[in-house]
Amino acid sequence: MIRRVAPALGLYFLAPLISEFLLGDFPITKLGIILILAPVYGGGALLIREIVRRTGGGWPRMIVLALAYGIFEEAFTTQTLFNPNYLGLNLHLLDHAYIPALGIGAWWTVFVLTLHTIWSISVSIGLAEALVPERATQPWLRTLGLTIVTVLFVAVATMMTKYSIKQDSHHFIATKAQFAWSAVFVVVVAGAAFLFPRSSSAQSSSRAPSPWVAGFAALLLTSLFEVTPPAWGWGAVACYLALDVIAIALYWDWSRRDGWNSLHRLAVAGGAALTYAWHAFLQSPVTGGSTRLNLISHVVFGTGLLILLWVAERRTARVVGASAA
Repeated sequence: MIRRVAPALGLYFLAPLISEFLLGDFPITKLGIILILAPVYGGGALLIREIVRRTGGGWPRMIVLALAYGIFEEAFTTQTLFNPNYLGLNLHLLDHAYIPALGIGAWWTVFVLTLHTIWSISVSIGLAEALVPERATQPWLRTLGLTIVTVLFVAVATMMTKYSIKQDSHHFIATKAQFAWSAVFVVVVAGAAFLFPRSSSAQSSSRAPSPWVAGFAALLLTSLFEVTPPAWGWGAVACYLALDVIAIALYWDWSRRDGWNSLHRLAVAGGAALTYAWHAFLQSPVTGGSTRLNLISHVVFGTGLLILLWVAERRTARVVGASAA
């Protein structure tokens, strides 16, 4: 049984590690909070993956569901889309490209939803599946497992919502209209995910680029995303959207070409993950730990990522080679 559910457990804890620790928000001494973060980050990633693998959908469906997850977390669980001073941290998240009629900052909205869509969910799933390439498209959980993950996700998300309201200096709560529209967007986006057809084989006679090219493109695009200054306001929003469109168009085209395989998908996920690893050295941690501790943490998590990528590449290459033989 342990062997059967091991990939699911791996994703369950890998998602918060990437989302918060590889990103640089928390140092290694705070690893204990992964037990709180896993039911939300890991649970969300696992539920999305299981839904897509059971319905036969491919990565477009996975990514759109990841966007729905991002809206849910930031509109309801943390309310950062609407809170002008989240937890009293003076982060000024809504100051850039503020839209008074909606009570949101366009910069933060696009930025944080992209973080969840790409890294919290998609990259985490991509890396977890690459570690077990022979089971990458198979469901990992049965009904009982899915039920447990769902209950934990709802329970801990509710707990985190109450905690963030209690810890907020003004006990901020979004308006009914903001909650209502957020719920509508979650439902519409999640529903749109199922408009994509089931996974299909290559539809272009053109040859896919090498995994190295795909991985470098992912590293470059996500790095440009991370270094775009928030102070650019609407200019930053335009840059984010342009990078998103380029990435979608590029990988939509490449993934439909002959020769595109699981090594390419690993390269794309790995390239994006490496952006988090290097950018963590520039990140201001949420906890404000010592410079030395944060540096050690970045090195440890970055090294861990490199080891994971090495193991995943060896396993994936073996499966790809066997299928081509």
